Amino acid sequence: MPWTNAELTDAVAEGLERLAVRADAAPMQRYMKTEQPFYGVKKPGRVVLMRDIKKRFVPTSRRRYESAIRALWKQPHREERYVALLYARAFDDFVTIESVPLFETLMIEGAWWDLVDELAVQIVGRVWLRERAAVEPWADGWVASDDMWLRRAAIIGQVKHKGETDADRLFSYCRARMHETEFFIRKGIGWALRQYSYDAPDDVIAFLRKHQSELSPLSYREGAKALVREGRM
Repeated sequence: MPWTNAELTDAVAEGLERLAVRADAAPMQRYMKTEQPFYGVKKPGRVVLMRDIKKRFVPTSRRRYESAIRALWKQPHREERYVALLYARAFDDFVTIESVPLFETLMIEGAWWDLVDELAVQIVGRVWLRERAAVEPWADGWVASDDMWLRRAAIIGQVKHKGETDADRLFSYCRARMHETEFFIRKGIGWALRQYSYDAPDDVIAFLRKHQSELSPLSYREGAKALVREGRM
């Protein structure tokens, strides 16, 4: 049966209201350092809700898919944005290069790690793995962007790519931004290097040693963490 965005957003709001633990709402909001209110629904509850939403509100076109994501994203509570991203992930046929302009907009608007990291790693990262040539111009633009969150997205976008990581791009992005003092960039560089060290330890060791004096202590420490634990550094 056809459905409307209003029916979708109402169903999500009703589900979140039903699952809400009111005592959790304020601590969740404080932890995320956001003015956006929370219902008080943690991840397990949101995943359960999404199972029902996925069955009831199947998009029949990219237009419907993107419109649904935007409608959820515009709702007032933080969990509704989380559900928007779960919805984006749920329909794999539309997680393609054609939706990257929307994902970029959401990263700019989200402008905080809980939203940007989900978009960059779980959504854009999936497109990047499957459509490298198409995503590369976007990522190259992001790493040079004035928007700090897009720069972070470019750096961390391959953290789940394992042995299929484009190492040249990863290392070039780290070099391009390792002068920055922004915490989320420094942390992102360390995260990206640490994840790749599980699959290419020698390459990451060589990079860390070559650029130790240029990397921030945070980036170096995070990048070397697994290697130190394994006794390789």
